[in-house]
Amino acid sequence: MNPRSDGPLTVRLEESTAILTLNRPEQRNALNRDVFLLLRELIGEAESDRAVRTLVLTGAGERAFCAGADIRAMQSIGVDAAREWSLLGHSVLQALEDLPKPVIAAINGVALGGGCELALACDFRFMAESAQIGQPEIKLGLMPGWGGTQRLPRIVGEALAKDLVLTGRLMAADEARRAGLINGIAETGASVLDLALVYARQFAALPPLAVAAAKRAIDRGADLPLSEANTLEAEQFGRLFGTRDGTEGIAAFLEKREARFTGA
Repeated sequence: MNPRSDGPLTVRLEESTAILTLNRPEQRNALNRDVFLLLRELIGEAESDRAVRTLVLTGAGERAFCAGADIRAMQSIGVDAAREWSLLGHSVLQALEDLPKPVIAAINGVALGGGCELALACDFRFMAESAQIGQPEIKLGLMPGWGGTQRLPRIVGEALAKDLVLTGRLMAADEARRAGLINGIAETGASVLDLALVYARQFAALPPLAVAAAKRAIDRGADLPLSEANTLEAEQFGRLFGTRDGTEGIAAFLEKREARFTGA
């Protein structure tokens, strides 16, 4: 991936981590068509770049990770256009979820509506202590359109998901952690991006093919009957024995040395 210092999404590389920053602070990093198209392009770049082991998403400024969809852009659209807008968001967030590399959301401010849904499509979520997250679309006479009614109950359970979606209330970081929605909180004065990067660095030393296979088994198996999910796990497990990383990991363990994983 190549660094980008301007535009609606910037890219910074730190060792094996690509940091993507939503860069529309005056619009509280709201999502529009251009942002989605660029995000889809960058997801493709991250997937094909073997040097990138982890992706971190965050927002510019201190107010917002992402305040959701650009409401002004939605004001005059009709039924068909709204459906296509929803399907575009679904396709991009599915590509993000399917990325065979760990994706971490560093939620530095509010994550509302589409911003919450963007975070839900990530594998790990960390929040600043002052941040809030939720699906307030109901207060606009609308509902989540980019996976909020589907990913949220899969993560926090149906009861809490209905509470959040049907009331539109927001969760503070401490409640989000208790609900299992996030993995950690950056305390006041600490950087949530730094916290996410500490987590991201762990993946640099891990075998990327095994990480991708384990992620695939968890994500795809969640929607399968247990017997089918176990078959999927066995398939992924078996394939790793045909990789050089699998051979290297076993050899290094037996030889009592550090493994050298190459992603092959």
